[in-house]
Formats: sequence, C-alpha cells, structure tokens
Amino acid sequence: MGKKGKREKKGKGAEKTAAKMERKVSRRARKEEEDLEALIAEFQNLDAKKTQVIESSCPPPSPRLNGSLSAHPEKDELILFGGEYFNGQKTYLYNELYVYNIRKNSWSKVEIPNPPPRRCAHQAAVVPTAGGQLWVFGGEFASPNGEQFYHYKDLWVLHLATKTWEQIKASGGPSGRSGHRMVACKRQLIIFGGFHESARDYIYYNDVYAFNLDSFTWSKLAPSGIGPAPRSGCQMATTPEGGIIIYGGYSKQRIKKDVDKGTLHTDMFLLKTEGAGREEDKWAWSRLNPSGVKPTPRSGFSTAIGPNNRSLLFGGVHDEEEEESIEGDFFNDIYFYDIGKKRWFPGQLKGPKSEKRKRRRGRQGEVEGAGDEEMEKQPPQGPVEIVKEVVAEDGTVMTIKQVISGPAEEKERSESEEDEEDGALGQQVEPCPRSNAMLAVKHGVLYVYGGMFEVGDRQFTLSDLYSIDLHKMEEWKVLVEMDPKAQEWLEESESDEEEDDMEGAEGGEEEEESSEEESEDEGGEEQHPSVQPDEKHADYLSRTEQYWIKLARSNMGPDAKEKKGSGM
Repeated sequence: MGKKGKREKKGKGAEKTAAKMERKVSRRARKEEEDLEALIAEFQNLDAKKTQVIESSCPPPSPRLNGSLSAHPEKDELILFGGEYFNGQKTYLYNELYVYNIRKNSWSKVEIPNPPPRRCAHQAAVVPTAGGQLWVFGGEFASPNGEQFYHYKDLWVLHLATKTWEQIKASGGPSGRSGHRMVACKRQLIIFGGFHESARDYIYYNDVYAFNLDSFTWSKLAPSGIGPAPRSGCQMATTPEGGIIIYGGYSKQRIKKDVDKGTLHTDMFLLKTEGAGREEDKWAWSRLNPSGVKPTPRSGFSTAIGPNNRSLLFGGVHDEEEEESIEGDFFNDIYFYDIGKKRWFPGQLKGPKSEKRKRRRGRQGEVEGAGDEEMEKQPPQGPVEIVKEVVAEDGTVMTIKQVISGPAEEKERSESEEDEEDGALGQQVEPCPRSNAMLAVKHGVLYVYGGMFEVGDRQFTLSDLYSIDLHKMEEWKVLVEMDPKAQEWLEESESDEEEDDMEGAEGGEEEEESSEEESEDEGGEEQHPSVQPDEKHADYLSRTEQYWIKLARSNMGPDAKEKKGSGM
C-alpha cells in the first residue's frame, strides 16, 4: 500500500512538473509564434489566389525531408505533401502536393486552392472513405534562419476524389506539436506524443488523442497502466485487433544551462481497448518485451506497415552526443516487427534468383573453358583500388578510395559461400544511409523517398526514390537516382542572415528553377561518376550507389555539425 501511494504521488508530481513546463514554454513561444503567424498569413494570402485545380507533369520533387508520403487507397499512386530543405543558410518549408504514378514511374504536381500552410514534421493518414481521404495534422513552420518555430495544431483533409482541401475545425484537440505520430484505427485518428519547441525551451509529450471520423470530434484518452515516457519520432502501428504499438523515439532534457542530454528510447508498449474502439471504451497501456533481433538504438528512423501483419523501420541516425557537439552514424537497414509473433528481425536481401543462376553458370564456364588467351585478358589478380571524386555545387571536391577484391579471391568457394556472396552482391544497389526519409507501401512494395545525411559540417538533402518488394526481399530498385547537381550548400555569413526573410521561407520554387538553369548554362564538369568502357547500366548503378554509401560512412568525423535532435 505504501509503495503504491509513493508511485501515485510520484506520478502526480511528474504531471505537475510537466504542466508547469508546458506553461513556461507556452509563454516564451507565444511571442515567437505571433511573429511567425504574420509570415504564415502572407503565404496563405498567396495560396488563396489559386482558384482552380491545376495538375501538370513535372520532374521529380526537389530534395526534402520530414514530409509525408502516402499510398492512394484506390489508385497506383503515392502522394507527397510538405517537407523541409536547408541549404546551410536558410530553411525552406513546403506545402506542395506531388503525385507519383507507380506504373508510369512519373511525377505530377497538383495545385489545389486553399491548401494547408507550409510545414514539415506533420503526420498524414489515409482512409478509403468517399474515394479516399488524406488527413493531415500538426507539424511545424520555421523562420528562414531556423531559430524560431511555429507548431501547428490544425487538422486538414484532402478529398482525393474531388481534389479539394478542407480544414476541420473542432475543439478539444492536441496542442500544437511536431514529431508526433498518427494512425487511422477503427474510424478514428489516434495521435500520440511529439514535442513543442521555442528558441529557449522545449517540451515532449506522451498524451493520446482520438479524432472520430464519423462525428468529427476530439477526445483525450486517459489510458490506465504505465505508458511510454514523453517522446517524439517513435514508431506507431495498429494491430488487427485494434490495438496500437509504440516503439522507440527520441526525447531530450536540460541537464544544465544551455546543455541538453538526448535519450534514444528502445522500449515498446501496447495501447489497447477492451471494447470495439468507441470513445467511451477504456484504454490501457501495457509494456511489450519482444523477442528476436531488435533494431540498434537510433532516432530519425522512418516507419510503414508492410504485408503479413508486419510493421517495418528503415534508416535513422545514432548520435554520439557530447556537451559541445554531436556526431552521427546513419543507417540504411530495414527491421521488421511481426505483430502476431511479437518478434523483431532484420530484413536480409536475398538477391535476384535469375542473377544467382547466371553467376553460378558463369563461374562454371570460367573454370571449364579457361585458356591461356582468356587468362591474358583477365584483369590483374588481387585487390584493385578505385579512386572516385564528387564535385559538389560549391566546388568542393570529395575523394573516396575504395578497394575491390580481385577475381582470384572469388575461386574455390563452397555453394553456401556463393549464396552469401550472391546476397551481398544484391545489396550493392541500395539507398544510401539516411534519416528522416519518407516511406509508403503499396501492393507489398516499399517506396523510400528523400531524407538526409551529413558529411562533416554539411547536410545532404536527398530527392532519390527507391523501391523493394517486401514479399521477395530480393533487391532494391532505383526509380529516381540522386543527382549531385541538386546539392546546394552555402556557408554561413552575417550578411546573408540579414537578407529579406520572405525569400527564404517561401519555399524556394523560383530559386530552385534559377539554380537549375544556372547549372545547365554552366555545362561544366561531369559531376556523376563516369561510365567505364563496356560497363552495363546495372553495374554502373551498383557502383554509384556503393560510392554514395562509402561517401556517407567514411566522411563522418569529429567535426560533424550539431543537429537539432528532435527525432521527427
């Protein structure tokens, strides 16, 4: 009885502390948000000038992260909304809507009147109602210098059949936040966690809200049991029975003035109801202890629901935090969580079966038909060192040395060793390590778009698109390749910070177009790795992707720039 009383008092004390911190953050953030509200209003006035729906074919979207990628419930399409881009000096926010046609491998831009304001780190969920609806809640807007933030608490729905945006105004919803998670579950939208940040303070949440898709009303859930600690950027997935799984995430707390300590959460919880998921039903938290091989600790990972009752986790970053700096190790691996068996396991690429057979037949032919003339044509035995260079937009030249094993090391292997090699070869074409990418699954195929990684003190924001069949897990396919010409990085300078803020935060469409024109006019040096004589297209893609992976991993150093570790 005494222990229980202590726990209850401790819980109430934590609630009071959280409420006090929220009031403190709210007061300090109010002035910042008032300043940014005027800027947001200007952008909405520009958007209000659009009076009709315009859909047009376009190149792939510009580099971005922390947007949302959603699968259309009825069509073979993916819907990309929002996101952010940072070029070293300014932060750009987007509210553009792009549609990717899976069958045609083509993009189109859809301009719809009165869209939600520009944002990133929001959440989107699709429901099949009335030809499909895309629901969007929350997110954040940042000043061009990235020092002030406005956190949204608005709820929008995109009616996919009529191509119309509608803002749903209902009281009693969550406070403004970003980095939260949202899922559609039994005619409800369930929202968990997130964070709110001002220039000097921040607060992380672990509250749960439900929005009823029939009555259009909010309710705050009060689950029994001990639930997750406050966090953002976690994995949130639904179970077939209507439960909700929470895994991982990120939070930070101030340990002394101007010094924060981040926490990478690795715990797992189940939120379930005894009833049919109605508002009046009682919800309860319970802790899960899954078996299997769990993901290594990380933040900034991306999640999706795959086939066979499995949720999945892709990429992310593990930060080695010190008082004055943060160093990041980025990932490009996949982990599956089997919801029914409560088991984690890593995604292993098997390699295409036809390629395995070809390689085996090729090896046999080499052994049987090797003659003196053929041996003379063989490349040098032993390791070969390949030196590759990439020239960034600002003229920075990055040199990567890669050692490739010679053919002499590949002979006299057992069949099992060949299988392992085949699997390894299948992994050569893969997305480079990254965090904050956008994921969607359609017909059992996972699509990965954009995200970012860091090399030294500069950030690479991506615009590539990859896919992998989750049923077969054979190989990644490159749908849109990363273009080094799209990389822009400007060093910080005081004069640039004093420029007009409107230019930076508007979204940078005109700036992107002009930079593309400039790069075309320059017509200068080849910035992609060059194609070698008699090199096949597939081999070129494999070599290029391995190059970028090497670039991301080998250039991480003690001078890695400090990031805002919000774990969006």
